[in-house]
Amino acid sequence: MLDVCCVGAWIATYLDHSFASPVRITRGMDNIPGVEEGDGCELMLQKQEWARTQDMLKSKLILEDDFGWHLPSMGSNSDESNTRGKLKYIGGLDISFLKEDPSMACAAVVVLDADTLEVVHEEFDVVQLQVPYIPGFLAFREAPVLLGLLKKMKTQNHHFYPQLLMVDGNGLLHPRGFGLACHLGVLADLPTIGVGKNLHHVDGLNQSEVRRQFEVKENSNKELVLLIGQSGTTWGAAMRSCPGSLKPIYISVGHRISLDSATEIVKFCSNYRVPEPIRQVEFCKQYV
Repeated sequence: MLDVCCVGAWIATYLDHSFASPVRITRGMDNIPGVEEGDGCELMLQKQEWARTQDMLKSKLILEDDFGWHLPSMGSNSDESNTRGKLKYIGGLDISFLKEDPSMACAAVVVLDADTLEVVHEEFDVVQLQVPYIPGFLAFREAPVLLGLLKKMKTQNHHFYPQLLMVDGNGLLHPRGFGLACHLGVLADLPTIGVGKNLHHVDGLNQSEVRRQFEVKENSNKELVLLIGQSGTTWGAAMRSCPGSLKPIYISVGHRISLDSATEIVKFCSNYRVPEPIRQVEFCKQYV
């Protein structure tokens, strides 16, 4: 199983990469995942490499509950709580870029006490990234820095090392079924949930249609609508996470957790539209 301790070499591999001037190639690309007509030669090869890496990591993906804790909201007298410890620490992860220089990134991990939803620890780093943003391969730009912060905490045996990650981004809700939350979850080997503020349009899913589903009479009191694509695949769920919220958030499995548990945890963490782990990590970055 992949572990966060092996991340150092992975980080170096992707942060050291640079792109040469493009050489136009327009034929022979039909079967290359993520490659588009007009991609430069080196970009085409890089996409192929990243697609292979995604496929390898995806083979490690666990889409069911695989953890030894329960939510604080569960009754202490339940059979499950007698055999499993209580979830103590939830990590919120996000990364943002300076408008003046999109290569400058502020990455942050904020750890919340699961009982109180108060911040107990913050880790952040400001770095210059060399890897450009390529649609469908966001994790290769953002994951190394975030994994570096987790690795720092793990190697220090940090008391507040998170048991669960909540990522500002998508998990399964991704064109290749392996978004940033999946990438981070597999490499950190932690239960991980992806939470997006906007719907990733895959498999025929449409944001206006999802909102329409909430508005129809039979769903008017519902908090949750499953995101089922044209293929019949359940990609995640849209949730109105707090009373009065008109815009849903979009939840998808990252790793080592089921969709049912993911939505339950997001609901538990939501005092506002955006769940507290992600809301607090966004606040944290404002003061860096």
